[in-house]
Amino acid sequence: MIKHIVFWKVRDDENKQKNMENMRKILTDLVGVVPGLISAEVGFNYNPNGYDIALYSVLESKEALDGYQVHPAHLEVKKFVHSVITDRAVADYEI
Repeated sequence: MIKHIVFWKVRDDENKQKNMENMRKILTDLVGVVPGLISAEVGFNYNPNGYDIALYSVLESKEALDGYQVHPAHLEVKKFVHSVITDRAVADYEI
């Protein structure tokens, strides 16, 4: 199994909270759509010194992660996410 963890800083404007809520919905909605994506949990950070939002997801394999990255549904989510963020960090590891 693969753990795929992503952190984002969301643009600080009047739509920030709405954009974060939309990110949570569209990211978690990928479960059951993208083959091999077992779970996706999204949380909002309350620590003012860190990133704003985090994705913690589990995939079946490295191949599933590769497929996730190019899946059309994920690419649509990615378009929105990249339109509202200012920074991103990611870590992928096998368990």
